[in-house]
Amino acid sequence: MLALIVGTHLVWPKDAALARYDFLVLASLAIQVSLLALKLERRDEAAVIGAFHVVGTAMEMFKTAHGAWIYPEPGHLKIAGVPLFSGFMYACVGSYIARIWRLMDFRFVRYPPIWTTWVLAVLAYLNFFTHHYGPDIRVGLFAASAVLFGRTFVVFTVDRTPRRMPLLLGFVLVALFIWLAENLGTLAGAWAYPSQRHGWTMVSPAKLGAWYLLMLLSYVLVTAVHRPKRAA
Repeated sequence: MLALIVGTHLVWPKDAALARYDFLVLASLAIQVSLLALKLERRDEAAVIGAFHVVGTAMEMFKTAHGAWIYPEPGHLKIAGVPLFSGFMYACVGSYIARIWRLMDFRFVRYPPIWTTWVLAVLAYLNFFTHHYGPDIRVGLFAASAVLFGRTFVVFTVDRTPRRMPLLLGFVLVALFIWLAENLGTLAGAWAYPSQRHGWTMVSPAKLGAWYLLMLLSYVLVTAVHRPKRAA
């Protein structure tokens, strides 16, 4: 997805019959179909990833309506001004988590009760909407995630060798790489924040917190099909 976003920015003709945004939608759909056809992704995984696609698109519609960011280019495959490829960008995160969970045989040490992680994920998602009308509780959400996962380790197997790391560190690293990808995406003109309307600037590091919470939502959704197993 990132290669498509950057590549089309570099080579897409301005007078092309097909809008760049519409091409990205069709290419994203082709990638998803290919993952299923080649059995690189399971149907139950795709269903959960699709749910993240929907909640991500809903948030995009709300945020763009409130001026948080804009999609400056034309296109027909949009809902409320939001190109449909944006939902696939959220789906990429879920697809990545589901795939490495399976390939690296994730197992956990001191995993918190599942219901607590769902409560945290739902509150994190709702806060993206409610903070426009009331208090922003993201600091409390960060603290709650530290309490829930602070003692949890993920055990993963690479080349037959089990290794482990703090799960919170894994969350932070994924959020960091998403933020780096977002910088490339905005540099390629896929969307723009208000601070970038007169020229590209680096995405604020404060967005790392938002990506951490959204990644947490994606992670918890994936646990619906990959139940956390206890490490030996």
